[in-house]
Amino acid sequence: MIKVMSLMKRKDGMSFEDFRSWLEKDHPKLAKNIPGMRKYTVNILAKANDELPFDGVSEMWFDNEAAIAESFGTDGGKAAGGDAAAHCSNRVRLVMNEHVQW
Repeated sequence: MIKVMSLMKRKDGMSFEDFRSWLEKDHPKLAKNIPGMRKYTVNILAKANDELPFDGVSEMWFDNEAAIAESFGTDGGKAAGGDAAAHCSNRVRLVMNEHVQW
């Protein structure tokens, strides 16, 4: 499997608490509609830190890179991407191979 990690900074003017709520509760409802995604997790800073470049990271697992492209090209993928764009001032997407060490 291959993983997409999306590093996200909340949009300007958005409180950390609102960002946390969105990433924990609202955005996953849209992520569920992305076909081909095998697993989805979100990671959120334990407490706000405006000096850091990102507030949260989502992890999305797919079978391969072709599945990533196909999934994000669907209506569900586009809706989730649009929702993230509306709530983030910066997003960096990394396509990764995970190597569990222990």
